[in-house]
Amino acid sequence: MGRFVDLGMRATGRFARVAPCVDVPTGSIVDLPGRGSTYLVDTGVPDRVATRTRPPLILLHALACTGLLTWYPAITALRSRHRVITFDQRWHGQGIFSERFTLEDCADDAVAVADLLGIDRFVAVGYSMGSLVAQLCWQRHPGRVAGVVLGASTMRFVDSGRDPAALRVVGDRVARAALTAASVAPAAAWTPGVDDNAWALSQFRSTTGRRVGAAAAQISRFDSSAWISRMNIPAAVVVTTKDRLIPAVRQRQLARQIADATVYDVDAGHSACVMRAERFTPAVQAACASVSARAASPLAQH
Repeated sequence: MGRFVDLGMRATGRFARVAPCVDVPTGSIVDLPGRGSTYLVDTGVPDRVATRTRPPLILLHALACTGLLTWYPAITALRSRHRVITFDQRWHGQGIFSERFTLEDCADDAVAVADLLGIDRFVAVGYSMGSLVAQLCWQRHPGRVAGVVLGASTMRFVDSGRDPAALRVVGDRVARAALTAASVAPAAAWTPGVDDNAWALSQFRSTTGRRVGAAAAQISRFDSSAWISRMNIPAAVVVTTKDRLIPAVRQRQLARQIADATVYDVDAGHSACVMRAERFTPAVQAACASVSARAASPLAQH
């Protein structure tokens, strides 16, 4: 989920101060037929009648995180106007554990979650690794994805022929930080009064270092540059302008490849979703509102 220091981790492995945990929703373990089980959170259809026709949001998390760890600061803000769903992607937290890890399988898992919940079309909202999965959701299942919101995203991590050294360093460092998770129990559910940092660290440590490293290797090979310009659905790109893993210039290059994509700047680094949530959450709220409203329009139906 970005550079080691950008993660907000100290050398001791302790979190810097994370966003306050307020009203973090509780999920449950569900079975995705033929795929495996995962931890899923579903806020349900909002009470506002005017928003019920908007497609649900499926939030896709970052490397070395869980669905809740990446998205808990934004869920409360989003759930008043959207049905919000997040889950632990495979090899992360309480997500599916399979013989291999691929981003393509992660995209198929997201569609399987939609199938399980009886959702036809959804907006894929991804952060970092999750933004790559969101792109693949559209590329592999175009009829199911009504729109995308891509945070801290890119078409690829390096230019053709160059070694993705920065990402490999990140993967190695995060993997070492997570090694203590090799035999730990699943992350504890949030309860009122729990220490914010202790809960966040529990979520982080629920993914083993070996799995983080394997996922980082797959991420380093991601490249959507050959097809992303064909994306023809409502889209928004949330740019983390101080990002050291995915420079803002790369994030803007992605936005320029998608027709009519709106851009929202966040003055923060790669860990903005948690460590600078007061800046990130309003931007992702605006991005989701824009994309979901456009996706609900009859003109956006394909």
